[in-house]
Amino acid sequence: MDAALAEAEAAAGRGEVPVGAVIVSPGGDIVARAGNRTRELNDPTAHAEVLAIRAACAAVGSERLGGHVIYVTLEPCPMCAGAIVAARLAKLFYGASDPKSGGVAQGARVFTHPQCHHAPEVYDGINAAASEQMLKAFFEAKRKG
Repeated sequence: MDAALAEAEAAAGRGEVPVGAVIVSPGGDIVARAGNRTRELNDPTAHAEVLAIRAACAAVGSERLGGHVIYVTLEPCPMCAGAIVAARLAKLFYGASDPKSGGVAQGARVFTHPQCHHAPEVYDGINAAASEQMLKAFFEAKRKG
């Protein structure tokens, strides 16, 4: 999760919402890492999770990431949860919950939908305080600035 937090911090430094994601191979190696880039790329789909999944798929040469694990600093939105399903990631670890836009434990609850073809094991609250603090500080600065 520390690597995902570093990606979130880098995203904040670029003026992006501070969310970071890291994908780890079954052997424990980081195969991809990303932070949000929606503003930089003018792309509403450039969430950290989607960018990390794209990079991991390219690195392993497959559209499926069976056995791989994703670490994310914030509960994935429904779009990102759908990408996690499509990539067949084995496990999801996330930090802060997202009552406003989450798609895992909140809102759409993508993984429990009857049409969900694959659901990863989910572990929440991983280093949540650090993720929450980074998000709060980012939005407080935006409101003041």
